[in-house]
Amino acid sequence: MSEYDRNTSLHPPLGTSVVERSQSPVCLPSQPQNHFDRGKRYYPYCGRVPDESFRETAGPLGLSGTPEKISAQQTLSQTSQNYNHTLFNTAKRHQTVASGIRPYIPKRQRLTTPVQKVDPKPSVENVLVDQTGQTQTLSETSERVKPYLVHKPGRAEIPRRLLMSLGGHQGPVNTVQWCSVPHLSHLLLSASMDKTIKVWDGVETGRCLRVYSCHSGAVRDACWTPCGRHLLTGSFDSTAMITDVETGQQIVKVENQFKVMCVALQPSDCKVFLCGGHSSAVKAWDSRIGKVVKAYKAGIQQTLDILFLGGGAEFITSTDSVSRDSAERTLIAWDYQTTAKLSNQIYHEKYTCPSLALHPAEDSFVAQTNGNYMALFSSQRPYRMNKRRRYEGHKVEGYAVQCEFSPDGTILASGSSAGYAHFYDFQNARTLHALRAHSQPCTCVSQHPVLPATAATCDWGGEIKIWH
Repeated sequence: MSEYDRNTSLHPPLGTSVVERSQSPVCLPSQPQNHFDRGKRYYPYCGRVPDESFRETAGPLGLSGTPEKISAQQTLSQTSQNYNHTLFNTAKRHQTVASGIRPYIPKRQRLTTPVQKVDPKPSVENVLVDQTGQTQTLSETSERVKPYLVHKPGRAEIPRRLLMSLGGHQGPVNTVQWCSVPHLSHLLLSASMDKTIKVWDGVETGRCLRVYSCHSGAVRDACWTPCGRHLLTGSFDSTAMITDVETGQQIVKVENQFKVMCVALQPSDCKVFLCGGHSSAVKAWDSRIGKVVKAYKAGIQQTLDILFLGGGAEFITSTDSVSRDSAERTLIAWDYQTTAKLSNQIYHEKYTCPSLALHPAEDSFVAQTNGNYMALFSSQRPYRMNKRRRYEGHKVEGYAVQCEFSPDGTILASGSSAGYAHFYDFQNARTLHALRAHSQPCTCVSQHPVLPATAATCDWGGEIKIWH
């Protein structure tokens, strides 16, 4: 055979009809399969190995002899069989595809097989609607609280047994706080490092009534406003917000140039609040205009807590300023109106104070210290420390463990890095009870303002418990 005849046998002329082309020994071209077929040998113009039935009717491509002619109908039927065999092998391979790899699906199979659409992950708004659709309205008074609203609260008692456990936070819970409004006192507020604030029914059902995801950073501090309708929160995203409890709408949002560690409302004017954190200054914001109205500057690096005294004319800030042998600027007293320092020689020991608490009846306040004790101070100038009374027995060990008085001021409660909730007699500093509350460090203990012997605790693992 001449060179011209050999070339024309492999490549028919352009003018050749379809029937004449199908009679040639060359199989129909097909695209290579996916990367799972790399082990197969590919032939020119074919893309896959011919099967046995095709080899019996067509000779090898490299031979010079003339192969036996095949009719067009036989070729088309053989091609459909091969295509169906390819689809079967493709479907079989798809069942063994490793997770995370999207296999190739032929176009004809995509057109014939209906695609099942997967519902996207529900948004936070949808989850909130589903969770709150079956819960009681936030403004309704709990049936358990109603009997105690007509009587004056009695002497505070110590909770001893677990009532319920609330799970839902994915990070450490920094604080829990009951709503101070009596008919809304069934509401429990929690702020967590998982960037969320939650409001729970902490008296009856233990359900999460609202979730607020308004911050993009960890929520370090949160508190109720006096009306019980709004929340004041501070976050590591350098913002402080006032949020409507019922609707979840942001009423006020202010931008600080530092991570917010603590927030406090002005007692005489609840439209003004203070923000402290990773900065040498504490800022006072007016929520009506959204601007800084006062700034309190000191030679410190960080403000840990803020506590207003009396009617709000003075306040105390706790800082991280510690010298070699003393902490002369650990506690600083400020005049709210003039922004002047009243005293920075309040606490002279070499421990920082992560939290402060004001006594509800007497002119005194306590400071939680990293020396594993709580120190008692006078809230009147010159803010002297009571060296005869010290509340010790719990451990702090660097955690932001909070302390709180009972509504009548007779019991002082504190968390512990060992997971205990400690209750002290305020008058004689004697330990009344140490409750084994959590396996993780207990960061906060909040005593109920109306119900006797009821308290809420939270820990570093994200768990909240109600005790009675």
